Amino acid sequence: MRKFTQVVLLSVAMLSVATPAMAEMKIAVLNYQMALLESDAAKRYAVDAEKKFGPQLSKLKKLESDAKSIQDRLVKGGQKLQTAERERLELDFKQKARDFQFQSKELNEQKAVADRDMLKKLKPNLDKAVEEVIKKGSYDLVLERGAVIDVKPQYDITRQVIERMNQLR
Repeated sequence: MRKFTQVVLLSVAMLSVATPAMAEMKIAVLNYQMALLESDAAKRYAVDAEKKFGPQLSKLKKLESDAKSIQDRLVKGGQKLQTAERERLELDFKQKARDFQFQSKELNEQKAVADRDMLKKLKPNLDKAVEEVIKKGSYDLVLERGAVIDVKPQYDITRQVIERMNQLR
């Protein structure tokens, strides 16, 4: 019992010492991904990527549409079609499906490479903007927004980081 009392008294003493220090601690929350994606540079990249990958995406949509119409034709009139016609349509459908898979994979890989390059270029500015906002605000602790359940807007520094990043260019 005496040991328990000592532990309780020690805990209360520690809390009374820690409470003033915690009251002075300045805490902020940052949505790192949003700060990156909402920056002017990321928005410019999105427009450029749309222009660059748009034609390939259009070709993919056309392939998908063609395959879907062949499939519909096979499903609706499959029994009425002659064997040679049905086999030709099935073969055509399989070819279009393979082409779609191949081109889709190729497009995804190209887009992933472009995204990584963009991130490599933007990350140093983002890190610098984060560092400057933290230093300017004298924050003792900055948490990733995903690790926080709820936060009041005045503790969120994401918008400040975006603005600072846009100024860096």
